[in-house]
Amino acid sequence: MSIAPTKASHRVVFVTGPSGAGRSSAIKVLEDLGFETIDNLPLRWVVPLLTGQKLTRPIALCLDTRNRDFTPQALLDVLDNLRHLDPELLYLDCARFVLQRRYSETRRRHPLAPQESAIVGIDREGDLLQPIRDRSDTLIDTSELSVHGLRERLEHQFAAHGKMPLAVTLTSFSYKRGLPQGADIVHDCRFLKNPYWDEDLRGATGLDAAVGRYISSDESFDQFFETLLNFTLFLLPSYQKEGKAHLCIALGCTGGQHRSVYVTEKLSQALAEHNWQVAIRHRELDRINHSESQAQKGL
Repeated sequence: MSIAPTKASHRVVFVTGPSGAGRSSAIKVLEDLGFETIDNLPLRWVVPLLTGQKLTRPIALCLDTRNRDFTPQALLDVLDNLRHLDPELLYLDCARFVLQRRYSETRRRHPLAPQESAIVGIDREGDLLQPIRDRSDTLIDTSELSVHGLRERLEHQFAAHGKMPLAVTLTSFSYKRGLPQGADIVHDCRFLKNPYWDEDLRGATGLDAAVGRYISSDESFDQFFETLLNFTLFLLPSYQKEGKAHLCIALGCTGGQHRSVYVTEKLSQALAEHNWQVAIRHRELDRINHSESQAQKGL
């Protein structure tokens, strides 16, 4: 069942970003949310389309470098010409190395480098789109987002339920693999007692009760968690007041298996008790589970 957007029926959203960052997936989500959607519309047709007749439903247009008349300045001019419609610019971004990997996996040619390596086209397109990226109203980095994760972000931004509550994502991670892309706030849990050094707990995770008891027995845990919870509860209303639709809080430890997972779970439960909408992601556990699943399939 489609969900109508929150704003007036003339809501206009332009979707753009580098090739491979998720534009097509975003358009499909917006269509599910009740938008009329058009992919790869020539820029010269945009103003006549949106001014030729009264809009009776929200519309989302995907505009990108595949079209022969696309230039950053031309798109910015369109935005200026449609200022009376209050258009929104949604920019789907993605890390360079992730785009390169996606092109390698699909073996597709890059539209801006059909006879060259994909990385050449990726860099060329990134430079070309920078002025548009700077102008964007909503920027979503899809580097670490699944299709479901992208849908969640778009639903929080564009679905209709009046004023949407701030959506909070808690992510556990390993410092050895770097900070999560798109994290707004990062907390370090490495000072807590590490279950890795207990042979009985080494193979377990922060989802196991025994690991939770071990970590919470740390003499500094209670004060740490109380401070963390109060700090988070202090910040969330302010972010919501500023109109932020999504906040990602990352909690890290050495391996991303024990301490950060436990604290993430405990913080999620506490925030839910205070009526905050919370989603959880355990980056390293998800990666391990995915690898095991692929191995079982013989991939």
